[in-house]
Amino acid sequence: MYWDWNFAWQSVPTLLEGLWVTIQLTLGGSVLALLLGLLLAILRRTPFAPLRWLIGAIIEVLRGTPFLVQLFFVFYVLPKYGIQLPVLATGIIVLGLNYSAYTAECYRAGIEGVPQGQWEAGKALNLSTGRIWRAVILPQAIPRVIPALGNYVNQMFKDSAIVGAIGLFELLTTAKQIGGLTYRYLEPLTMAAALFLAISYLASIGVRRLERRMGAAGELAEPAAADSAAAGRS
Repeated sequence: MYWDWNFAWQSVPTLLEGLWVTIQLTLGGSVLALLLGLLLAILRRTPFAPLRWLIGAIIEVLRGTPFLVQLFFVFYVLPKYGIQLPVLATGIIVLGLNYSAYTAECYRAGIEGVPQGQWEAGKALNLSTGRIWRAVILPQAIPRVIPALGNYVNQMFKDSAIVGAIGLFELLTTAKQIGGLTYRYLEPLTMAAALFLAISYLASIGVRRLERRMGAAGELAEPAAADSAAAGRS
C-alpha cells in the first residue's frame, strides 16, 4: 500500500474532530484526577482509622483493577440500577477516578516528604489543621510531585483511546472508522499517531517548564510557610 497525500489531508478535519474529543477526555479526567487524588491523599492521613482504611481500600481497588473493566462496569452495569451517563461523561469520570488513585499516591509521597517539624511548628503556633495544610504543607509538597503528576496527565491523554471501547469517537476510533469506510488504514492511523506524538511532546515541554517554575517556588515555600505561621500566631 502506498501513501496517498490527498487522502491523508482529506482525513485531517475528521481526525481533528476526534482529537477534540480526546482533549476533552484528557482535560476533564485530569481535573478530576488531580483534585480527587489530593482529597484522597489528605483523607488518608485522618486520625479516624475506619475512614483511613476505607480510603486505602478505595485506592487499592482503583489501582488493582483494569481501567477497561471499570469503564465497562460504569457503562454497562450502572444503567441496570438507574444510573446512566452520557458516553463522554462516562469516559471522563472513569478516567478521572482511575487515575485519582495514582495521583493520590503521588501527593502522599510529597506530603510525607515534608519534614515533621513543619507539622509540629504549625501545631505549636496553634494554627488550625486547615491552615497548616493550606499555608505550610501543600505549598511544599505539591512542587515535589509535579513531574510525576505531569507524567500521569500525559498518560491519560494516551489512555483516552481506550474509551473508544464504549463507542466514543475519540482520535483512535475516528481513525479506525475512516479506515473501515475507505479500506485505507495507513494514512488515518499514521496521522492519528502523529497527532498523539505531537500533543504528548508539547505537553512534556509544558510539564518541564512548570516543574522549573514550581521548583523555584518550592525553594521559597519553607520560608513563606514560616512567615505565614508567624502571622497566624500574631
